[in-house]
Amino acid sequence: MEVLHFVFGVFGNATALFLFLSPTITFKRIIRSKSTEQFSGIPYVMTLLNCLLSAWYGLPFVSKNNILVSTINGTGAAIESIYVLIFIIYAPKKEKAKIFGLFTFVLTVFTAVALISLFSLHGNGRKLFCGLAATIFSIIMYASPLSIMRLVIKTKSVEFMPFFLSLFVFLCGTSWFIYGLLGRDAFVAVPNGFGCGLGTMQLILYFIYRNNKGSQEIKKPSGNGTSIEIGEKKPRQDKQQPNGKVPQDEQV
Repeated sequence: MEVLHFVFGVFGNATALFLFLSPTITFKRIIRSKSTEQFSGIPYVMTLLNCLLSAWYGLPFVSKNNILVSTINGTGAAIESIYVLIFIIYAPKKEKAKIFGLFTFVLTVFTAVALISLFSLHGNGRKLFCGLAATIFSIIMYASPLSIMRLVIKTKSVEFMPFFLSLFVFLCGTSWFIYGLLGRDAFVAVPNGFGCGLGTMQLILYFIYRNNKGSQEIKKPSGNGTSIEIGEKKPRQDKQQPNGKVPQDEQV
């Protein structure tokens, strides 16, 4: 059992690393276009918080035999920090403020959890407190792509739900779920079981809509760096705005 526990921990590290690196294609596109388009920054911010809390939970003075949890989540925290900073740089002003606010919230929550557990709690109390915090925000992290899943269903297009991100959410959730079961650690098994289920749902949506171009077929950049989505029909001239944008109710 200990060997299997270690093997799934190593496999979990590998799949998690691919999960953390899978958005690089998305961020190359963001940097190239100098716009975040319709990509959501929330999953990256919540993943950062999950990595920080999980890395803290895996440390030997918090929980035993979970060093593999710390190594990969420490790496993930560094990678996700880079993604969040890039997103803040290229996001529109309103989105920039929202993501920066969430980023500040993430750092505040992690600092509070670390200080409280370090100076106020000991033994099982420390493990329980840190484990609950990590579990709650792990579930939130896995649930954060729900808004993108809703967009996929609405537009019938998977353009803004990258396949590899969905695939490695499934693989990562599954491997750490088994790791938690083998180690009899509910704080690892429960949130990753949830992630396994959501990853499955994302893959199902991807294969349903992968060949569908969606209801918006042509994308043109607007003056502020965001994208205007226009269907096959041209808007009537008298309904066009002074800035050249098509009213929302006229988009097909």
